Amino acid sequence: MTRHVDVLIIGAGLSGIGTACHLTREQTGRSYAILERRENIGGTWDLFKYPGIRSDSDMLTFGFGFRPWIGTKVLADGASIRRYVEDTAKEYGVTDHITFGRKVVTAAFDRASALWTVTALIEATGETETWTANFLVGASGYYNYDEGYQPTFPGQDDFQGRIVHPQHWPEDLDYKGKKVVVIGSGATAITLIPSMADDAAHVTMLQRSPTWIQALPSEDPVAVGFKKSRVPDQIAYKIGRARNIALQRASFQLSRTNPELAKKLMLAQVRLQVGKNVDLRHFTPSYNPWDQRLCVVPNGDLFKVLKSGKADIVTDRIAKFTEKGILTESGQELEADIIVTATGLNVQMLGGITLSIDDEPVKFNETVAYKSVLYSDIPNFLMIIGYTNASWTLKADLAAAYLCRVLNIMRDRGYTTFEVHANPEDIADESLMGGALTSGYIQRGNDAMPRQGARGAWKLVNNYYRDRTLMHKAPIEDGVLRFSKVGTAVKPGEKVVGA
Repeated sequence: MTRHVDVLIIGAGLSGIGTACHLTREQTGRSYAILERRENIGGTWDLFKYPGIRSDSDMLTFGFGFRPWIGTKVLADGASIRRYVEDTAKEYGVTDHITFGRKVVTAAFDRASALWTVTALIEATGETETWTANFLVGASGYYNYDEGYQPTFPGQDDFQGRIVHPQHWPEDLDYKGKKVVVIGSGATAITLIPSMADDAAHVTMLQRSPTWIQALPSEDPVAVGFKKSRVPDQIAYKIGRARNIALQRASFQLSRTNPELAKKLMLAQVRLQVGKNVDLRHFTPSYNPWDQRLCVVPNGDLFKVLKSGKADIVTDRIAKFTEKGILTESGQELEADIIVTATGLNVQMLGGITLSIDDEPVKFNETVAYKSVLYSDIPNFLMIIGYTNASWTLKADLAAAYLCRVLNIMRDRGYTTFEVHANPEDIADESLMGGALTSGYIQRGNDAMPRQGARGAWKLVNNYYRDRTLMHKAPIEDGVLRFSKVGTAVKPGEKVVGA
């Protein structure tokens, strides 16, 4: 049996649930379904179970723009975020539209009928089912859910303890009274260390190179003030969200325009919190702030456990694993019962789905992003990739609202197909995220990512204010986004209806 909907959404995380809510809120009149590989709503926030899992963006901007985050925590724990997404889905009637346990393996578009045909694997039984849709939305993020990035270290088979990757945290892992070494310096590592420090005998953070880290208060003082004053939730959320978007942007701009000042301010904050006994070289990267994603710690919890001696930090390279732990290149041996490899993720576009158009395979790394949500020569398709320098959901909200604008114009004018085509002068060499950050996972995933453009709306600038204008206010029929009806040939580069 083949099931048909107007809009088929892949993924029931923040992006997928948000898109479904927008379809209802903005009265598109389109039927929709969500295919979710896992058995629960939440995506990333259902997958990751490691101690202390939390957002690394403030919740006033990480929450949906259309539904307030009720709370005063700046950074929320993973369970609270998942519950917020679930509650949003229930409030908008989205839950009944989700089919769980479905891994989408292929998606094929036929221009003659303007239809996507999607094959989904029911992993519990090994059977497959077929869906058709007029429009396809990729809302599954950009990393491999099956395996994180875990390099092979020399001698790791000699280690007598347990090696764990945070992406697949074992439920039976008991680290109480154990010596733990966490390899990594990113958001996962700096979350794990203070969360494990009270129970573990000792935790060592082993980093090859430092990361820029900034402390934030655990409670938002303005949100606390609004709550005490009994300001209505919707108003408090709107004001707080606007303020935090502006602060995010100002912080990013300062780092870009005056990196030396940004470094001094961040290091001064670190020194104030870790005290004089911790060497600042462990917090002084070789790159400028926001060349890689800035990490944040609530109430300076990482700095506190370092200052207390419950944890320490080592900046060195790994020579090899030993029976008892890790030997660094400088000759220091770090004893461990458990080694946590917080070494990052593997980039995978659209969950590894094989995409084709008229039986021709689509190579994502040969497509170009338009307004960072549509992709050249892939009709009736939108894929959501959130911001790298701000909250993911800010971009997801913009993308979903933009899709609704497009769908409503198509409904009103009888169009069946939309498509963008990049001319040679529109295309840049950089990947979609390559120009924004130099992080390891982005460099490793460069060959898998779509390209970004060289000019105009093709160019990625990671600026919420600019994107809001592009997607909410700029004309839909702009000469780049082209529309047609079934029976009207649509070929890349050809002038069609609406051009």
